[in-house]
Amino acid sequence: MKRRSLIAGLATLPIMAHAQSRDPQRLRVALLPDENASTIIQNAQPLRAHLERALSRQVEIVVTTDYSSMIEAMRFGRIEVAYFGPFSYVLAKSRAPGIEPFAVGVERGSPTYQSVMIAQASGQVRELADIRGRPFGFGDQASTSSHLVPRATILQRAGLIGGRDYRVVHLGTHDAVARAVQGGQVPAGALSKPILDTLVRRGTIDATRIIEIGLSEPIPNYPMVLQGNLSDALKAAIRSAFLDLRDAEVLRSFRVEGFASTNDEAYNVLRETARLLELDLSQMRG
Repeated sequence: MKRRSLIAGLATLPIMAHAQSRDPQRLRVALLPDENASTIIQNAQPLRAHLERALSRQVEIVVTTDYSSMIEAMRFGRIEVAYFGPFSYVLAKSRAPGIEPFAVGVERGSPTYQSVMIAQASGQVRELADIRGRPFGFGDQASTSSHLVPRATILQRAGLIGGRDYRVVHLGTHDAVARAVQGGQVPAGALSKPILDTLVRRGTIDATRIIEIGLSEPIPNYPMVLQGNLSDALKAAIRSAFLDLRDAEVLRSFRVEGFASTNDEAYNVLRETARLLELDLSQMRG
């Protein structure tokens, strides 16, 4: 990926999102494709039922093929509500300025989470310095905790530059990174710590076959975002459906204990992190 000014990418003329109706009777709710799509849809059925009860309308759960297609779906009004990763939200906002973040997941009393860097327990990478000269596994290019943050705030600060000091390997999803490290396809990689914890709890990843070699500072958690041109009454109902959510089964599918209010300014730290990498947004699959 070329390293240029973030400002150049932001200068691209944005296209406003257009919903078919300000008060649609069918809401399309997109969930971030950070794991296997069928697993996400299955786990989201309690969410769909909750939203249909709370909003008195049909709800369709959508899982796009990747972060890029989710951003474009929001940009062109093909979805009304979306659960973005922090940086994929920043990318979406740069293309569709009218979208509005309104809720953020709370874990352990905090609206933040962390990125974790792992290595194969039986491999040769035992610390950050051992990554030099080897491949390193990231998720999607637009992923906050499986690309942007570990690359900028952990590896780059340790003097390790992608493409120069190690080979960048994008594997798509968080669970794909964890599996690739565990299986030795890549010696090390980065992903969301809450997702890794979930994979270990499910038995998908064997905790004895990986080791932790790095942990990021707290990152603003995933925001829930809606189209700004929905009716005021519908937006208020959607906000309440998440901010007042107490159903443990639904919250478990988000890996959070609840939702709190948020706004666009909370994600400025991700914009600054992108500047550290001098990212050219036009080169990203967002």
